[in-house]
Amino acid sequence: MQFENVTVIKKANIYFDGKVTSRAVIFESGEKKTLGIMLPGEYEFNTEEAEIMDVMAGSMEIMLAGESEYTSYGAGTSFKVPAKSSFKLIIKEPADYCCSYLKG
Repeated sequence: MQFENVTVIKKANIYFDGKVTSRAVIFESGEKKTLGIMLPGEYEFNTEEAEIMDVMAGSMEIMLAGESEYTSYGAGTSFKVPAKSSFKLIIKEPADYCCSYLKG
């Protein structure tokens, strides 16, 4: 998969001492996605907008806010995180991801 006619923000988003990084991609429509890598570790993120996370390579164990168990997602799968929420991740091997931000 590739994106056409986009703007890439050169400055990286760096979290958790560099263990999670991403770069923003802005489409002509204004849609925003981030492409990134997560190294092994445990993380928690908060959301403003709803998000769809596509796991491109590796795997992620995810627990959404209000859930009590982790669910595993491998390469080629995705999950949705509601707006104004949070999710926890356990990463056991480097994971490549694409995050799409949903407006409204």
